[in-house]
Amino acid sequence: MKGSSLAVLIPAWNEEATIADVVSKIREVGLYDVIVINDASTDQTADRAAVAGARVLSLPVNLGAWGATQTGIRFALKKGYRQVITMDADGQHLSSAIPYLLAPIVAGEADTVIGSCTERGSHARKIAWRFFRGMTGLGIEDLTSGFRAYDLPAMKILASKEATLLEYQDIGVLLLLMHSGMRIQETKVPMLHRISGSSKIFSSWFKVAEYLLLNLILCASHFMKVKSHFMKVKSYWYVSKKGTL
Repeated sequence: MKGSSLAVLIPAWNEEATIADVVSKIREVGLYDVIVINDASTDQTADRAAVAGARVLSLPVNLGAWGATQTGIRFALKKGYRQVITMDADGQHLSSAIPYLLAPIVAGEADTVIGSCTERGSHARKIAWRFFRGMTGLGIEDLTSGFRAYDLPAMKILASKEATLLEYQDIGVLLLLMHSGMRIQETKVPMLHRISGSSKIFSSWFKVAEYLLLNLILCASHFMKVKSHFMKVKSYWYVSKKGTL
């Protein structure tokens, strides 16, 4: 694979403690097109990323992890990249695992690959995963992993206006990809614990409640789409059968 066809995207908000090390380790494995989307950080995230060798896109306002990631995907499309890897800026994701995410895409077996590490999840998070898997029909164990690989068709879908309406980068993104016919795979990868800071989603009970509520709305929307499709198929079957009588 040509290096210029792949970009590594890292959304970052106030990650000055880890971002330089994350960028450096990605470049050490031969991936030099590292793009850090600085999500209106108030610390030295942008400067440290740039010194480490990343291209930095600085947002004027905080868009959240998904908004920053989508900005990176749109930029990658504009620059002609055909695959992207998304990674967290906190040091949890290992650059040595990137080839495992890319392999199914290179082999033409998947459009999206999720780097999965269920061992990192707390008991409460695993319950949430199980609940949303049942609600959505998504056969993904680690629904909240931000360590992902997307091919060109998936990138185009995620750069669309429809994807802009999403708040988080996990369930909503996966549902949109699934409804669009994208092939989604999951592969086990090792992950580290956060070096500093805390999860932006699970930082408080209010944030957890907000996350659950928004994803429940997404699940309800998913059910409405499935029901609408079922009713169309049923109506077509009824009309066709009536026509043969």
